[in-house]
Amino acid sequence: MTATAPAPSTARARVTAFLPRLALVLAALLAALFTAAAPATAHAALTASDPTDGAVVATAPAQVTLSFSEQVAMGDDSIRVLDPQGKRVDTGELRDMCSGNTVRYGTALHTGLPNGTYTVAWQAVSADSHPISGAFTFSIGAPSATDVSLPTAQAGGGPVGIAYGIARYAAYAGFTVLVGGAAFILLCWRRGAAERPLQKLVVRAWVTLTAATLAMLVLRTPYTGSGSFSDVFDLDGLRAVLETKTGASLVSRLLLLGAAALFVAVLFGVYARRVAGLGPDEASRSDGADGADESDPADEAEGPDDTSDLTFGLAIGGAVVAGGIAATWALSEHASTGIQPGIAMPADILHLMAVAMWLGGLAALLVALHKVPGIERAAVRRFSRVAFVSVLVLAVTGVYQSWRQLGSWSALTGTEYGQLLLLKVGLVAVLLGIAYVSRRWTTRLAEAPTDTEAAVASVPAVAVGQGSDDVSRETASGAVSEGSDVSRETEPVAVPADPERAAQLARQRAARESALEKRVRDADPDRAGLRRSVLAEAAIAVILLAVTTVLTSTEPGRTMEREAGRGSTATAVPDRAVKITLPFDTGGPNGRGSVRLELDPGRVGANTLHLWSESADGTPFDLPEIKVAFTLTAKDIGPLPLVPERAAPGHWTASGVQLPLTGEWRIDVTVRTSDIDQTTVQKTVKIG
Repeated sequence: MTATAPAPSTARARVTAFLPRLALVLAALLAALFTAAAPATAHAALTASDPTDGAVVATAPAQVTLSFSEQVAMGDDSIRVLDPQGKRVDTGELRDMCSGNTVRYGTALHTGLPNGTYTVAWQAVSADSHPISGAFTFSIGAPSATDVSLPTAQAGGGPVGIAYGIARYAAYAGFTVLVGGAAFILLCWRRGAAERPLQKLVVRAWVTLTAATLAMLVLRTPYTGSGSFSDVFDLDGLRAVLETKTGASLVSRLLLLGAAALFVAVLFGVYARRVAGLGPDEASRSDGADGADESDPADEAEGPDDTSDLTFGLAIGGAVVAGGIAATWALSEHASTGIQPGIAMPADILHLMAVAMWLGGLAALLVALHKVPGIERAAVRRFSRVAFVSVLVLAVTGVYQSWRQLGSWSALTGTEYGQLLLLKVGLVAVLLGIAYVSRRWTTRLAEAPTDTEAAVASVPAVAVGQGSDDVSRETASGAVSEGSDVSRETEPVAVPADPERAAQLARQRAARESALEKRVRDADPDRAGLRRSVLAEAAIAVILLAVTTVLTSTEPGRTMEREAGRGSTATAVPDRAVKITLPFDTGGPNGRGSVRLELDPGRVGANTLHLWSESADGTPFDLPEIKVAFTLTAKDIGPLPLVPERAAPGHWTASGVQLPLTGEWRIDVTVRTSDIDQTTVQKTVKIG
């Protein structure tokens, strides 16, 4: 069957008319996303609560409030307060108490609550789309036994979290292969648009990305909520997801994938039919291959390249669509929060595009080397140059993003994010080492004579069927004569009446074709060596994508260090006084000094506390106010507040300070040097 391509002018007109409309749609989608991407700090953290964790209040509070470091998304069921028997005592109505830079939410409590220990469990979604959760206790009157166990599972975990993580990985992989495969065809090997293996690779990548995006959309409700797969069918939850920034990003990605489907249809339809009629020499000139200047001008005049306009249109349209899809990640995850989001989001888009061009192009090259032995050497050299530019972009954007998310050298080794980043850098280094080997094989391909055809010509003819010289397009280049270019899909073959005999002949024919294809593929040792090194690169790339997926859902090191413990640990000798010195600086005039604390005898039970305050010059500092609190974090006891009495200028004391259990107690000392200047310093001591 012969397919007739539309006239060049018609195709160009269609592409030219399509591009402005596509640009307008993408501009509207990206503008909506940019509007939703407000600056914030990556991963929200609970900064305060009322009542505080472990507090003992005299009367029942009217409400429970939570304060966060950044804007979060919460629903009516996001804050739950449970009595000692596990019964809910809150009204279930969320109160938005945010004002200015203060992010605070609360829920009212029922009246007449009896004494005892109450549990507060909360869950929210931070501005970078990741779910966060926590729990703490407070007591009314006095602590009591409780049947409520504090949840140990984190939000976004469990089977739903695993399924969501798999979908995230599939989305990254699909995007990488989709963009990289299409770029490989347009930039490196245009004739590859007519090759079936590359067509399958790109189409399957589109299907994978689309399916993964749909899965993330329907799993978003259970992922950020109950963790139960049954909530996938919660239409109200899905409606709520669509109103969030993450939901808008996923829907925008689906719309962009519709545009990507049109791009793929043109690439493997009109464009593939155009380039299918070009010979290797014409394809090389069309691609701008090395040595094109040596061709005969007369030949160029006889066979003008009428694919340039269509190639340019596809390249521009594809770049816009790919950039839009990459923006759906940049505008809803880490890049949209934290410092310098206006720089971080474009940098993240460039980073994702460079990853796709390199690793996705690598996948396309591997498929071409394995399935299409006729791929030109010039195409391999062009991909080598594209990969080099991609690595440069990756290096620049990666260094910036690492600085932005870590903030210090200590976070590189002291946080989970930094450790994953080190693993990623190590994998990239290994990948670059293998890429160097591949580049050497590419150089040998460039230096070696084009002897593949001669090697393949030495392969004995293989009869396929009854006298058939059927060889597929993948093995036809240089392996058969010019008259044997009929594909096995169109050549009539005598089929025996016996179905079993027909099936046996089909298996034999497939085995012979596979053997011939392998002999053709292995005829060039340089090409075989390049294929092995590219296969090794692809294997490392799969692991690298997995690490990247985990990294994007890990709390950045900058945030982790900010939330880390602020004090060091001092070990007390049993039955001996605890003596520590805490320097402070309230930031105001005469705000620097130190506090010497002595806790005697420094053991479980009653203790006597002495505090001495000195200014920076060593003289007694008579502070307007000083307070102390004791917290045993391991047992969820405290803070136990204490206001010592002034015994003399710069000296305060308190007796009967009760410490009920042994362990590492954190001592918080709050000092005020003026009406507005105040700070809290702390240190952890071991009470034997």
